[in-house]
Amino acid sequence: MPRVVFSHAMKRHIDCPPLDVEGPNVRTALDHAFSKNPAARSYVLDDQAHVRKHISIFIDGTALRDRKTLTDKLSSTSEILIVPALSGG
Repeated sequence: MPRVVFSHAMKRHIDCPPLDVEGPNVRTALDHAFSKNPAARSYVLDDQAHVRKHISIFIDGTALRDRKTLTDKLSSTSEILIVPALSGG
């Protein structure tokens, strides 16, 4: 079962424990995660359900390719890591 993990930096803004979810792709997995944690949805996705510019998502250590429709495939052991983008100097 894929696992959705929120970085420590995101936990400062919202309560978001790791979640085991179902889904063959990122969209389905995130829909399941957000059904259990609705507050996280608006922080990660914009009003068109695209990944917000300030959020990075990694699947098994590789950056998400499809930031609009979230069709990247998952395996049963995939980890989806959600990280806010860092800036500054």
